[in-house]
Amino acid sequence: MITFIIGGTRSGKSKFAMEFAENYIYSECTSHIENKPQRAIKKSYIATARALDDEMKERIERHKRERPAGWDTYEEPLKITSLLKEIHERYDVILIDCLTLWLSNMLLSEEKFRVQDSGLNEEIENFILTLKEYKNPSALIIVSNEVGMGIVPENELARRFRDMAGLLNQKVAEIADEVYFVVSGIPVNIKG
Repeated sequence: MITFIIGGTRSGKSKFAMEFAENYIYSECTSHIENKPQRAIKKSYIATARALDDEMKERIERHKRERPAGWDTYEEPLKITSLLKEIHERYDVILIDCLTLWLSNMLLSEEKFRVQDSGLNEEIENFILTLKEYKNPSALIIVSNEVGMGIVPENELARRFRDMAGLLNQKVAEIADEVYFVVSGIPVNIKG
């Protein structure tokens, strides 16, 4: 089950993603009859943010404080595809937050991504292929920003980012079983 949660900046999408995950966990733990003891639900949080300045460090720390106990956290700004392949069988719930930071990290990290789209397209296609092949019965929850509803950016790199984010979001939404668009803290189910 792949759930894609998208929204604008500070729309409440990360908060909703965590609540969605916790509700999934609760329903899995309480859906069994005869009060048989169930094993603990294993939860993983893949954080893509990089602490490049003090303000971002504080944002990351705030997200950590807001996260409920019991989540294994992986901080991976670039290699989320290989990490997902490595850990997906170990967890019942995996939450990736967020794709647009991952995309931004790639655009700013290596010359091959800054100069041409082929390397970036390859990374995105590998991620999409991994999602298509995702056979684990666990819940995979993916968060991303909707960046295409604002003004056209003034510089080439920002326009490339916006365009690539839009294409990435479309591809993930197509594969996802459910898609929620979060507006002003209100999640709206738009697929599934």
